[in-house]
Amino acid sequence: MTVAIGLGLMEFPFAGAADYWRWVDLCEQGGIDSIWQTDRLVSRQPILECMATMAALAGRTRRLRFGMNVVSLALRDPALLAKQCATIDVLSEGRLLPAFGIGSPLGPEWQALNIDTRSRGKRTDEALEIIARLWREDSVDFVGTHYRLTGASISPKPVQPDLPMWIGGSSDAAVRRTARYGTGWQGGGETPTDAARVVTAIKKATAEAGRSIDQDHYGASFPFYFGAATDSAVTGAMAAYTKRTGREAGRYFAIGNETAILDRVAEYVAGGVEKFILRPVGATGDDVIAQTRHLIDKVLPLATARWPKTKVAA
Repeated sequence: MTVAIGLGLMEFPFAGAADYWRWVDLCEQGGIDSIWQTDRLVSRQPILECMATMAALAGRTRRLRFGMNVVSLALRDPALLAKQCATIDVLSEGRLLPAFGIGSPLGPEWQALNIDTRSRGKRTDEALEIIARLWREDSVDFVGTHYRLTGASISPKPVQPDLPMWIGGSSDAAVRRTARYGTGWQGGGETPTDAARVVTAIKKATAEAGRSIDQDHYGASFPFYFGAATDSAVTGAMAAYTKRTGREAGRYFAIGNETAILDRVAEYVAGGVEKFILRPVGATGDDVIAQTRHLIDKVLPLATARWPKTKVAA
């Protein structure tokens, strides 16, 4: 078993770049497996653009891997995205973890950018095929409903010979998409029970397609907070999550001490998940750094003891 614990952010809670890099350096030095940035193009809250963040992380870090959780393909040109991923993978010497999805229909981008949400599934499927082919083929011709390419190529190719293609989502369509294109599945707001169901469905679908996904390429994500559920940072974050997603936050957030956080990880592991993106809850950058440091000091050693082959370095 190779349980890997990474950290993710959506909002940018830091006062500026210096504090952000202080957090990244802490993750790099503290044995965190990977850093992930949520994709959001339109927002009133400060949120970093994920592909620019990947490029910056490639230059700042030497050990950490990093990924997008997850980039909304229906909002981006697939040829440009394939080129960006390949470039970042080259410059980071193979540390990029690309993750793709269709994007939440509740996201503000669709209305703000006047994009029909009904087309996002088909756009995503076409984009996944284009990206995968550009990464491995020297000339790509493609005729689809939304995209057309003639003799398209990119160079240099990704450093990783089989650059991972993590797929997000838990719908039946997402399961089929993962079975057809994915080398991994990355959960978002799924509870341990939800994640176990999706992992089982993907394994069945990939077997039927004559493919397989490595056991350590099933991931889950959840927010964590060392403290009490009544703390203002938690109540605010939970209210915002419920408003944004329509989901019950109490079943998703892990709150308490290191045992509570580790037990939540174990629930996902029991359902077949081995890769994690944990989101530190904090109203300020200092709060996020403190939560991260506590995770490194208290949870990572317990995880290593519980799962001796725990992978805390890429």
